[in-house]
Amino acid sequence: MTEPQRSFLSRKTRSGLAQLRRGWDTLKRRGPGQVQFWFIALLIGIAAGFAALAFRVGIDLLQAWVYGTHDVHYLHSFARGLPWYAIFFAPVIGGLIVGLILHKFTPDGRVRSVADVIQGAAMHEGRVETRAGIASMVASLITLSSGGSTGREGPVVHIAGVISTWVSKRIDADGITGRDLLGCAVAAAVSASFNAPIAGALFALEVVLRHFAVHAFAPIVIAAVAGTVITRLGLGEQVEFDLADTVDFQFYVELPAFLLMGIVCGIVGVILIRSIFFAEDVATAAQNWIGLPRWLRPAVSGAMLGLIAIWFPHIIGVGYETTYRALTGDLFLTQAVLFTVVKVLAVAITFGGHMGGGVFSPSLMVGALTGLAYGLVATSILPDVSGNHTLYAFAGMGAVAAAVLGAPISTTLIVFELTGDWEIGLAVMIAVSLSTAISSRLVDRSFFLTQLERRGTHLAAGPQAYLLAMLRAGGVMRAKGATNEADPDECERMLAEGLSVGASETLEATMPVFDRAQVAFLPVVDTSGDAPEIIGALFHVDALKAYNRLLAATAAEEHS
Repeated sequence: MTEPQRSFLSRKTRSGLAQLRRGWDTLKRRGPGQVQFWFIALLIGIAAGFAALAFRVGIDLLQAWVYGTHDVHYLHSFARGLPWYAIFFAPVIGGLIVGLILHKFTPDGRVRSVADVIQGAAMHEGRVETRAGIASMVASLITLSSGGSTGREGPVVHIAGVISTWVSKRIDADGITGRDLLGCAVAAAVSASFNAPIAGALFALEVVLRHFAVHAFAPIVIAAVAGTVITRLGLGEQVEFDLADTVDFQFYVELPAFLLMGIVCGIVGVILIRSIFFAEDVATAAQNWIGLPRWLRPAVSGAMLGLIAIWFPHIIGVGYETTYRALTGDLFLTQAVLFTVVKVLAVAITFGGHMGGGVFSPSLMVGALTGLAYGLVATSILPDVSGNHTLYAFAGMGAVAAAVLGAPISTTLIVFELTGDWEIGLAVMIAVSLSTAISSRLVDRSFFLTQLERRGTHLAAGPQAYLLAMLRAGGVMRAKGATNEADPDECERMLAEGLSVGASETLEATMPVFDRAQVAFLPVVDTSGDAPEIIGALFHVDALKAYNRLLAATAAEEHS
């Protein structure tokens, strides 16, 4: 061997040994902490899995007691034989109980759901409201059991957030750790609720954390698997919808039809979203106009639902029986269209009445009905080159749900896992992609982000839009008397001219003032006394530096 060769091998050997030593040192320093965190993720996954399982079983037991049926999976068919007053008064009484619970245990009488968890992840270091969250879970349980027309994923996600918040407070977790724990809890809860571990993990990343950071992936997957194991031990390994031998897979020539159906489903998803918000606005205006106590609002909505359910019992609860009938083609075209319209109306009334629940399950039902109606028309136009119309119901279920959730990846996967059928993914992916593209341009990306936008929280536009709301003038200002304080006389002059900001005001409110006034700083005042008192000054450059640090920290977390 020549001397250059020996020298080259020697350098490579030394370099390799150095890398092994660095790897071993890293493992010794960080390995135990990482393993410990994964163990915490596993425990959170188990706890969230049990919570989701208990919530699901609780709905079934309470629903069976309220309506007197032994099989809640066929509640809609069973309800047709019940007397009208039993169907009518169930949601009225349930709404009254819900109203009293929310009035007592929440400051605003509003149910907490997925949107609040997303806000907690983005702006509150992965924490959510505990007291209001538990009350919302109980209220949603009663709503779903007594005739409310919503889904179970909203309360399950929030109660998972309550569990992770409790852990985060006990271990004094920082923002990154708190968000990771929240993602673990949400992944486990969704996985347990729908028996869908892959979709549960991706739902936590795509919808709640809204990034796919590598460091969060392993613990979230561990928690998702733990949650799935819990529900499978309790309920078995069955899928939600058994679609064996119901779908014809000769559909490749129909791909243009699925493209068009994606557009239709996107529009239907937007109609569902806007109907909910329209109902909320109308209900709030009516409540203020007649002076209705807020604790009676859910009962009024319950009365409206009861009237509808007398003729259309398929709106009661989660609606899996009707969804299954749509997926198996056991409905006529007129039934599919009529049931879609009535279901959208019932969901809007339920949400408008602040009765609680989630939007995902209703979107699955609306999507299956929409897809079936579209499929019946499409296959009748070109019957010789068309497959089974139930394939359209399958794809429509995913397309409308994706449009509502704004989560094409996790929605596509959760539809696959709900049915256990992976062979028709092309149709689902095409419909989902088009529906999401349409809906994201007509609302603020999703139902949840539009909810937050209506509350003045601008998460849809990204960190650059909402991070300023996390900084307050009092936390960034230069205090009065500091060595680098602003000129006191200039501060007094600006205060007299009306140029000042309160210590509790956010930078989101104060930054436009800098642009209008074209000044280097603004006096910061304490308004708790009889007259405003100058306590410091907020410099424009300091505000920009603080904002830039938050942007950099957010980018570092998302790419770690």
